[in-house]
Amino acid sequence: MPFLERPGQPRLHYELDDHTDPWKNAPAILLQHGYARSTKFWRLCVPYLSRFYKVIRLDLRGQGQSDIHFDLDTGINLDAYLKDFTDLLDHLGIASAHYCGESSAGTLGMAFAAERPARVRTLSVVSSPVYMTEEDKQSSQHGHPDRVTALQKMGGRGWLEASNAGRRFPANSDPGMLKWTLDEMGKSDTDVLIAMFKFVSNVNVTPLLSKITAPVLGIYPSGGVITKDEHHELLHKHVKNLRLIHVPTAAHSLQIVQPAMTATTVLHFIAAHDGIACHE
Repeated sequence: MPFLERPGQPRLHYELDDHTDPWKNAPAILLQHGYARSTKFWRLCVPYLSRFYKVIRLDLRGQGQSDIHFDLDTGINLDAYLKDFTDLLDHLGIASAHYCGESSAGTLGMAFAAERPARVRTLSVVSSPVYMTEEDKQSSQHGHPDRVTALQKMGGRGWLEASNAGRRFPANSDPGMLKWTLDEMGKSDTDVLIAMFKFVSNVNVTPLLSKITAPVLGIYPSGGVITKDEHHELLHKHVKNLRLIHVPTAAHSLQIVQPAMTATTVLHFIAAHDGIACHE
């Protein structure tokens, strides 16, 4: 089981899937999960990508199988996340990679592409806000005065169960899928979720968008409360090289609900940049 270990930093778990031709030095794509998730939330997309790209999946600090034993008050911030991405690429000997993040990990990707342009070949974001709107902050308080209180009173799993169906996933979703996602998300440490919410609820990457030089792909649901037209308008206004796709659904977690569409759209976007034919 691969881990990134560094002095004074949390140990980070990652996965590497590579079914590319062994005699070729295939490019890499970093698939990054969002809030209360893990590397497993990209697993449905991996088969579509790993034939042509080395696929890296990282458990964010405090999530999945990565270490939770660090100071949550000082250890969850933008600089820390960007250092984790950079250190992982350094560890794997990868000068630059395609970055694809879903939800808040796409927000982190916007900052990564802006602040570390040499490390990002292309940027793909899936259902990713530029910032968290007040509507989103209030949409899952579940009768509590704020989301932090809701998490404290309900616990991480209880809050996630109340928040998932009809918000991240369609209300008529496969019950097995809803149970699997809840079981996996429910493994998240509540204190980590509170610290992450405090961070993501205050991040606004609008000032960084104009600094992004890599081509950007945005895949967004046409409805829902987490991403709205205001996010799309900001991307159109500030990102120089943007392709925006709207999917006719209100589901937020497109990489779970529509993995083939998500993965193949990303694949052909990044392959066009690299000049790779992805048909056999």
